[in-house]
Amino acid sequence: MKSRLENPRWLRRCILSLGGLMLLFAPLTIYAQSCALCYTQAASSTTRFIQALRSGILILMIPPMCLSIAVTLIAYKRRNRFYQH
Repeated sequence: MKSRLENPRWLRRCILSLGGLMLLFAPLTIYAQSCALCYTQAASSTTRFIQALRSGILILMIPPMCLSIAVTLIAYKRRNRFYQH
């Protein structure tokens, strides 16, 4: 019989719980990068500039996210190919 510490499910649950608690109690400044220049520009600008800034952020986020998803899906589909002959 395995001891409780040797059980991978118990260890995985413990690590996930600890990570969740760390994210839950983290300060709000961790979630947002407080760039002084960006904040000053956004605070003193018009609604048109703010909308352009938001769309620019989305444009910069979408390609890396799509590439990450594609690499993950390819790795998932080919996960057992190494062991199959």
